[in-house]
Amino acid sequence: MEYQNLSVEELQNQLQQVEQSRADLEKALSQRWHEAKAELAQQIREMIEEKGYDVEEITSMIVPRRRRGAGAKKGNRSYTRYIDPDNPGNVYIRGVLPGWMKEKMVAQGYDPSVKEDREAFKANYLQAIQE
Repeated sequence: MEYQNLSVEELQNQLQQVEQSRADLEKALSQRWHEAKAELAQQIREMIEEKGYDVEEITSMIVPRRRRGAGAKKGNRSYTRYIDPDNPGNVYIRGVLPGWMKEKMVAQGYDPSVKEDREAFKANYLQAIQE
């Protein structure tokens, strides 16, 4: 197809059709990916059972229990980073409050030991960046 001969509206329609096709293809790919993983898991389960082994016993040998389930997704977690606008080198992610943050909280009239004050300080003073 020669695009030089198309009007702006025709080009926009072509582009919308391509974008819709892409969205449909991505959805189909995602669905097929999940189906393929489920099929593979079933094949592995059947192979283990055919050999006469317990599936849980074998899977625990492949992936230790402490790494399966919620713990296995630890690397996928994302936390909000809080950056001090006065000094971008001061970053707080989570856990124990760093000294610079405690000092700034007190200077702004917040109590670092009170959760509501910590949340208010982060919302009102620090720059939040979601990772």
